[in-house]
This record gives sequence, structure tokens and C-alpha cells, in this order.
Amino acid sequence: MEDQTILVIGATGKTGSRVTAKLEAMGHPVRRGSRNAPIPFDWEKPDTWAPALAGVRAAYVTYFPDIAVPGALDNLKALTIAAKDAGLEHLVLLSGRGEHHARLGEEVVRHSGIDFTIVRAAWFAQNFSEGYLRDPILAGVLPMPGGMIEEPIIDIDDIADVVVAALTEEGHRGELYEVTGPRLMTFAQMASELGAAMGRPIQHIPISFEDFHANVAQAGGTFIADVFLAIARETLDGRNAHLTDGVQRALGRPPRDFSDFARAAAQSGAWAMAA
Repeated sequence: MEDQTILVIGATGKTGSRVTAKLEAMGHPVRRGSRNAPIPFDWEKPDTWAPALAGVRAAYVTYFPDIAVPGALDNLKALTIAAKDAGLEHLVLLSGRGEHHARLGEEVVRHSGIDFTIVRAAWFAQNFSEGYLRDPILAGVLPMPGGMIEEPIIDIDDIADVVVAALTEEGHRGELYEVTGPRLMTFAQMASELGAAMGRPIQHIPISFEDFHANVAQAGGTFIADVFLAIARETLDGRNAHLTDGVQRALGRPPRDFSDFARAAAQSGAWAMAA
């Protein structure tokens, strides 16, 4: 059973690329679920799902850009039906903390008739180094709404480690792992630690949600901005300002600290200026 293929849906994304690399390094056969893969997977083309699921033992499921987008829940439910028909044994779903639509997606997976693990994640540290906030960081600013709200920001490598454990080890089926970093931080504190790691000051600029939408739209388009604005309005209200033990329960170790992420990202050249 362990030699059967694992499908990673969103294999080119932030978490999916890491999960894929870790699984392949461990010697597990991986099918990369993306639109340009040899056996393509496209959320908007349901006829690609059955071929991508054929012969697969387990799957890691992410939804781009977020499960809050219109039609996502219907697609997720249809996928679980296709997965059950294909004989898939285990689904690992990436979910988001404090998001209403994410909770609805979790319920779809819970009631799919397939064994599952849910990984409900805090805000990604890598949004600063390889996401829509990288360019502002390069310019020396961190523009974010939410005032002095605290967030237990998490290193995506921790998320990937939890997902890989769930996909490859016994004892994770039926579990909900709500994963956070080890401490609560304001965006001002994050900016300070990013600056320390980079060796130059990064200034947090409190902005309105409307300005946040405009900034994201400039970087990723209006559709992405609409999705991220809805999530920001919903979650940057203090509801997520508490720590959880999901990483510890899944992996037997504490989550990585934000300062460790910032130093490693800086050393890897994540904020190197283009020549």
C-alpha cells in the first residue's frame, strides 16, 4: 500500500510544492496535480479529475486561491465523489483558521465517506517572502489592515511536515490539526523581525481594507484581491489571536519561530533585489 501513488493537488503552490518535494525525497511516488502536469488536474475542468485520481492511494487537497471563492465548495464535493469512486483511501485537506467557507469545506470532507485529515492553518509566513507581500517588503514597508491584531503566523514548512506525516504515517486519520506558530505577533512586530533578518528597516503601515484590496489587485488582479479582502475582513478581527497545539500533536515537536523563518529566508536570497 505504501508504494501507491499520492496525488498532490496544487503541486506548484506554496504548500503543495513543499509537500511534493518532501514526499519525493522520502521515495514516495507522487502525481503532481496541476494544469500543466503530464496527467493534468484543473479545478475548472472536472473531466481531468478521474484520470488524475486513477491508481491513487491518498491525496493532498488545496484550492487556489482559496476555498472561499464562488463554486469552490461544489467543486470540492464533486471531487470527493470522484475520489471515492476511484477508490481513494485518504484525503488531507488544507483549511484556513477562522474562515466560514473553510469550515464548510471541512464538513464536505468529513462527510465524504473517505478517511480524512484536516490541517487548519494560520496565516503563512511565506506570504512575505514569496507571496503578494514580497514586493512591499523589498520596498521597506509592510502595509496591512487589522491594526494591532495579533496573529500566530506559521512557517509553511511546518504545514508541509504535518501534511506529509498525515499522508505517510499511521495515526492521523480522522484528526483535525489546527496549526499555528509558537507565539502571537502583531504585523508591526513581524515587520521589525523581518527588518532585523534583512539588515534594513521594514516599517509596518496600518492601512484600510480598501487600500489592502487595491494593493493586492495591483499585484495579483481584482479577482484575487476580492478573495483576499473577504478573508482579511473576516479573520483580522481578533478571532485567531490564540495559539493551538496542532504541530506538536502531529509531529511531536514545537512549531518553528517566525524569527527562524525570517533569518532562513534572508539567507536563501528570498529578498535579493533583481539585477
